[in-house]
Amino acid sequence: MLEAIGCDVIPLDTELDHTFPKYNPNPEDMEMLHAIRDAVLAHKADVGLGFDGDGDRCGVVDNTGEEIFADKVGVMLARDMSAINANAQFVVDVKSTGLFVTDPVLQKQGANTVYWKTGHSYMKRRTNELGALAGFEKSGHFFFNKPFGRGYDDGLVSAIAICEMLDRAPGKSMADLKDALPKTWSSPTMSPHCADEAKYGVVDAVVKHFETLQRNGAQVAGQGIRDLVTVNGVRVTVADGSWGLVRASSNKPELVVVVESPVSEQRMRDMFEAMDSVLRTHPEVGEYNQKI
Repeated sequence: MLEAIGCDVIPLDTELDHTFPKYNPNPEDMEMLHAIRDAVLAHKADVGLGFDGDGDRCGVVDNTGEEIFADKVGVMLARDMSAINANAQFVVDVKSTGLFVTDPVLQKQGANTVYWKTGHSYMKRRTNELGALAGFEKSGHFFFNKPFGRGYDDGLVSAIAICEMLDRAPGKSMADLKDALPKTWSSPTMSPHCADEAKYGVVDAVVKHFETLQRNGAQVAGQGIRDLVTVNGVRVTVADGSWGLVRASSNKPELVVVVESPVSEQRMRDMFEAMDSVLRTHPEVGEYNQKI
């Protein structure tokens, strides 16, 4: 399909093998992204695209070999799409970057973004209900409505949208488009183990904990709470725009933790420590699959 639209394709691990001998085919998995990085640099490719096992998600590595997490790819695509579609509306999941609201380019182009529950079924439904131009999930599930797609998540449709974005930006590389975004420091999705029968109770307790802190005017990571989003777990944003999320995984015996700061890497780490310190008070919460 990519060759059919004019791309020069260098295949990497594209022979189907259900044993997955090299790495987990997950666009959020750093081992997979680093394998794509090595191939991009070896072949001097313009972009690296990686798909999950059932092909509905797409991960991206830029021309310098740096991975771009899917929520930042979503901001780049939102910039591109809202430039040619007035008053564009987008839906993003609560794990996604705060840039969807604060990015000056999206603001100037009149884009409006709604944060919603993580999970492709929730996101697909909400994108359809609102008639949004697209829905972007940090895991790499992207939902494009007309004229870009038909509402469902398809990694190749996402890949084509990325190629079209590059086509509409002559003289600019994928790294140039990424570097044009306001700088934020973001974590990958981090998942500490928590049994299915315990995870929702833990999350309920964490939500109540931060709601109590907000009511009492207490600080998180040294700052007051600016905003709490509790549509899916709890997303805590403090005064400087740094935020942390804790929610229950929809399909694994895990919790989900994501943090981001528009200020510095240290502030991102401060938010992680703040969220993790609350989780450590619950003995049901185990080790992480990966950490910053």
